[in-house]
Amino acid sequence: MEKSYFGTDGIRGRVGEHPITAEFVLKLGWAVGRVLQTKGFNKVVVGKDTRISGYMFESALEAGLSAAGVNIALLGPMPTPGIAYLTRTLHACAGIVVSASHNPYYDNGIKFFSRDGQKLPDAVEERIEELLAQPLETVEPDALGKAERIVDAAGRYIEFCKSTIPAYTSLAGIKLVVDCAHGATYHIAPSVFEEMGATVIPMGVAPDGLNINLDCGSTKPAALCATVKEQSADLGIAFDGDGDRVIMVDHRGEILDGDELLFIIARDRLRIGARFNAVVGTLMTNLGLEVALRALGLELRRVRVGDRYVMECLLAENLILGGESSGHIICLDRTTTGDGIISALQVLSAMLRSGKSLHDLKAGMSKCPQTLINVSVAGRVDLQRAPIQQAVQAVENQLGDNGRVLLRSSGTEPVVRVMVEGMDTGTVERHARELASVVRDALSA
Repeated sequence: MEKSYFGTDGIRGRVGEHPITAEFVLKLGWAVGRVLQTKGFNKVVVGKDTRISGYMFESALEAGLSAAGVNIALLGPMPTPGIAYLTRTLHACAGIVVSASHNPYYDNGIKFFSRDGQKLPDAVEERIEELLAQPLETVEPDALGKAERIVDAAGRYIEFCKSTIPAYTSLAGIKLVVDCAHGATYHIAPSVFEEMGATVIPMGVAPDGLNINLDCGSTKPAALCATVKEQSADLGIAFDGDGDRVIMVDHRGEILDGDELLFIIARDRLRIGARFNAVVGTLMTNLGLEVALRALGLELRRVRVGDRYVMECLLAENLILGGESSGHIICLDRTTTGDGIISALQVLSAMLRSGKSLHDLKAGMSKCPQTLINVSVAGRVDLQRAPIQQAVQAVENQLGDNGRVLLRSSGTEPVVRVMVEGMDTGTVERHARELASVVRDALSA
C-alpha cells in the first residue's frame, strides 16, 4: 500500500504543520508502542538532535508511548546512529529519533529503528499508519509506561565509536578541525577524537535550538575549509545535524564527499584482507567512483536514493560497504546504520595504515563533473510530463555514453533534484541549467 506519512527517512516536515504537530506525534508514539512492543521487549529508546522543537516532540512521544503501556528510555541529544546503537544494547523494542537531519531548525521529523538497530520494514510502517487512523486507547492505569533518563548515554556511545578501529590506534600528532553543525554530535565527536590523542579544534558546538546546520556542518563546509587552512590543520571533519553524514576536508581545504570517502574505506578494507566483491551506491553516485572501484576489482551496485535502499542491497547481497554522495556511509562490518563519526574513524585509520595524507589518499579516484540543481516544488509532482521527458531525452542524446541525467523528487525536502554528469564541466552545468528551467516551467504550468 502507498504510505501517507512515512517517506524514505521517517516522517518529516515543518514544525506546526501537519503531521509535524504535538497532537500527531503523541498519537504516533501510541501507534508505534502498540505495534512494536513484544513479549520481553517493552521499552522504547527516544533521542533527539538539538532543535528547539525537540523538547515538545520528546514529551509528546513520551506521553503516547506511556498510553500504549510502553516504558521509555530518554537519551536527550544524541546522534541518530548512537540511538540505533543504544536501542540494541538497552534491549529495547524500538528506537525513535526526533530529528530533521540536515534541514533547518524550523523543520523536524520522527524516524525509527527496530530492536536490531536498523530501519523499520515497510510492512511495519504500514501497520503503524493503520493504527493512526484508529482512536487512541489508553491502557489501564497500572499498565502505563514509565520513563527513565539514561545519564551515561554519551559515554556509552563514545566507547562504541572508538571500538570500531584497532585498539592500538593513536591520533597523536594529528590536528583536526571538527564541525558538529551545532547538532547532535556537539558533545560527542570532539571527545572521540581527543580521547584518541588528536588535537581538536571544535566548531559548531554551541547549539541554541535555532542554529542547527546554520552556515555550518556537512551541507555548508565553507567555514570548515577556511579554518583548516588558517589553523594549518591536517584535515577537517564535518557532520550534519543528526550525525549520520560526514564530509571531510584535506589540509589544502579541498572537500572529500561521500563517494571519495567510500572509495578510501573500500580500498583500505581490501588491503587488510576483507572479502567482498561490490560496493553499494545510489543513482546519484559519481561515475568516477564506479571507475575507481572497477580498477580495484570491485563492482558498484546502484540503488534508489536513500540509505534504506543502500541497506537493503547490502543485506540482500551480504556486502559490507555502501553509501551516498552526501556522506551517508554504512560500514556494515562495524555498525548497523550510517554513522558519521565511525565513517570518519575508518578514514583516519586508513590514513595511519598507509602513512599518507588525506589529500594523497583521494588521488586514486577522479570525480566526473556533476551538477545538481534543486527546483522548489509544492506537493507531489509528475516528472513524466512530456516537456520534461523530451528535454531529458535531448540531453541524454547529446551526452551519449559519456554522461548521465537524473531527475527525482527528494524524499526529505520539497524539491526536485536535477542532476547532470559528464566529462566536461561547462557542458554539464549548461545542460543542468537548461533542464532545471524546463522543470520549473512545466511545474508552474
